[in-house]
Amino acid sequence: MYWIYLIALIALPLYAQMKVKSTYSKYSKVTSTSGMTGAEVARRILDENGLFNVKVVPHQGLLSDHYNPMTKVVALSEDNYYGHSVAGTAVAAHEVGHAIQDAQNYNFLRVRHMLAKPAAYTSNLSFVFIMIGLIASSMTSMLWIGIAMMAVGVLFQVVTLPVEFDASKRAMDQVVQLGIINNEEEPQAKKVLSAAAMTYVAATAVAVLELVRLILIATNRD
Repeated sequence: MYWIYLIALIALPLYAQMKVKSTYSKYSKVTSTSGMTGAEVARRILDENGLFNVKVVPHQGLLSDHYNPMTKVVALSEDNYYGHSVAGTAVAAHEVGHAIQDAQNYNFLRVRHMLAKPAAYTSNLSFVFIMIGLIASSMTSMLWIGIAMMAVGVLFQVVTLPVEFDASKRAMDQVVQLGIINNEEEPQAKKVLSAAAMTYVAATAVAVLELVRLILIATNRD
């Protein structure tokens, strides 16, 4: 049973990463009929939603695209910023989806922002407490402290899921309504966004499984 768990722990994230890379690679070679670059797509959607204060900038690194709510910047990887692909269109629209969430005070996004710093801190520190608790059977309290810290990080990942799915839905609504993609490109763009979402689902599933495993270990010791 443990080996099945271990294989799932490794296989899920690897499969998700391979899926998103292969899907992105495939549709990054498909030129969009609109002829718009990712930067132009992002700017068009932002302006249509009155978000003139949000900047769109190029960013180094493959699939390094993100939205920074602190600086109000949509950063697109250079391939997507300058490229004219269906994949670049989907990714650019997705990141703008986060900007729209931010402007509309989307609840899950707010919660995610509140959890970001605590999760980063506790996730790193939890490892120390968990290792001490696992090695020293008499120090179950340390294990429970580590589990509590780890739970903050897991909660952050769980909250991330609706944020990402909602951003993708907003992205598709925008590119369809504004005529940025046609009927043939719509399912292609959805495949790119679905593959990207799978990485978050896999990471969350692994985190939840590990948390449950540790809780069971700690409970059996009490």
